[in-house]
Amino acid sequence: MKSRKFEIWTVISVVILAAFLLFMVYPMFGLLRQSVETPEGEFSMQNFAEFFSKPYYTVTILNSIKVTIAVTLVSLVLGIPFAYFYSFYQLKGSKVLFVVSILCCMSAPFIGAYSWIMLLGRSGVITNFLKSALGITIPSVYGFKGILLVQSLKFFPLVFIYMNGAFKNIDNTLMEASANMGCTGVNRLFRIVMALSMPTILAASLMVFMQAFADFGTPMLLGEGYQTFPVLIYNQYLGEVGQNYNFAAALAVIAIIVTAMVFFFQKWATGKFKFSMNALHPVEKKKPRGITGLLMHLYCYLLIAIAFMPQLYIIYLSFRNCSGAIFKPGFSLMNYHAAMNKLLVRSIRNTTILGVSSLAIIIVVAVLIAYLVVRRSSAMNNVIDTMSMLPYIMPGAVIGLSLLIAFGKKPFALTGTLTIMVIALVIRRLPYTIRSATATLMQISLSVEEAAISLGASKLKTFVKITIPMMANGILSGAILSWVAIVTELSSAIILYNNRSITLTMSTYAAISRGNYGLAAAFAAILTVVTIISLVIYLAVSKTEDVQL
Repeated sequence: MKSRKFEIWTVISVVILAAFLLFMVYPMFGLLRQSVETPEGEFSMQNFAEFFSKPYYTVTILNSIKVTIAVTLVSLVLGIPFAYFYSFYQLKGSKVLFVVSILCCMSAPFIGAYSWIMLLGRSGVITNFLKSALGITIPSVYGFKGILLVQSLKFFPLVFIYMNGAFKNIDNTLMEASANMGCTGVNRLFRIVMALSMPTILAASLMVFMQAFADFGTPMLLGEGYQTFPVLIYNQYLGEVGQNYNFAAALAVIAIIVTAMVFFFQKWATGKFKFSMNALHPVEKKKPRGITGLLMHLYCYLLIAIAFMPQLYIIYLSFRNCSGAIFKPGFSLMNYHAAMNKLLVRSIRNTTILGVSSLAIIIVVAVLIAYLVVRRSSAMNNVIDTMSMLPYIMPGAVIGLSLLIAFGKKPFALTGTLTIMVIALVIRRLPYTIRSATATLMQISLSVEEAAISLGASKLKTFVKITIPMMANGILSGAILSWVAIVTELSSAIILYNNRSITLTMSTYAAISRGNYGLAAAFAAILTVVTIISLVIYLAVSKTEDVQL
């Protein structure tokens, strides 16, 4: 009987390992192989030599690193004070700040870029108003500054979410002790609070860096002359002119190397701040008073209003009469009628199918891997754990490209199907959900499972009847946010989709690319509503402000 119990979990480990080898290692091997081949199939390092020998190419990776570092720093500068005020003071309407900040970071980044073009572009509403009414000509929203603006407003709420969790773990006795020693205010923020939160700051920085570096839609819409690395990969593989599949594969390999270096640097830096905290006495929020309290409220509400303005403006534009790229006076449902005639039903159906299917697979696999890693540690399971984190350092365009190379021709020929989209989405989001499931399982005492086993239950039955129900809240709350990330995915989807597998996100992007702004606004508004509904469900299920990312 014991050997059978052991065999069940061994079979599960082997099946998961085989799935990783097929859907992750095999595509990565194909990507690497294509990167060192000529179009005729001969071995050559020509693609890498070409990249490093031409400034036109090398400047794109420097552009990506430059703008991504800038976005990370600005997101920290905006997000840390926001989280500090929220966590240590009783701000009025704090629930509103929390909900809206989540909505800001859960929306598709390119929707913000599109909206800011409508607001600050060459013919934008704010641009025209300032020029005609005040004679002020504002700087262009295109290029480095535009990408920095959009991505910083998109990603600073991620910093807020991370730091809010870290600040909750600071014991109030430490704050009181520092106050007794004369360390208060800004001095205490930098010397005590920031020092204790450094591991979380580094984790938040990595998350922002990875997401900003992988973002395809924002630099594609706003970059103009400022080309970034994901855009270069897309143009080389699927561009209208100058397609070079082998060179695109080489670019993807370089992208993996860059993000891997950043990931290992973050891990090294985090190792310098290894300590644990347990808030036996959570920080008591103070009431902000006087001019200081007014400035706190002003900072938080003004920042969140600016960050959320693009989404509100998109919804407004969706009801404006529009012809192509020109919005006309008056309101109607013409954009939604146009959307109905432009694959809206199919987009919603595909989005739902992809979201539900991907999420179901992610939850099952994440729970199994978490259990294997935490409760049944072995060499094979440690390999699975390591492999499961590889997509964390791979941009979406790289994952999409590798799957296209591996499964784009016979005997698989999955290009443009919902199947390959599901595979891509599962690979993209799985590391985050595994980490959430692992953290939840580590908080469950092993004695509970041992008690069930001592009463005659098998390990598998204990896992199904005891462990999974105890993990349910953490898994469900994380799953809702994974759902939002799945339905707003663009980087990998743009390489893999066609009209049969088109989603709301892709329909929105396609309409923007073709200059049909009213149609794009309708698709984007529907996508925003889906995000809002998902967040409402998340808040109802989790009943907490601890967001799993």
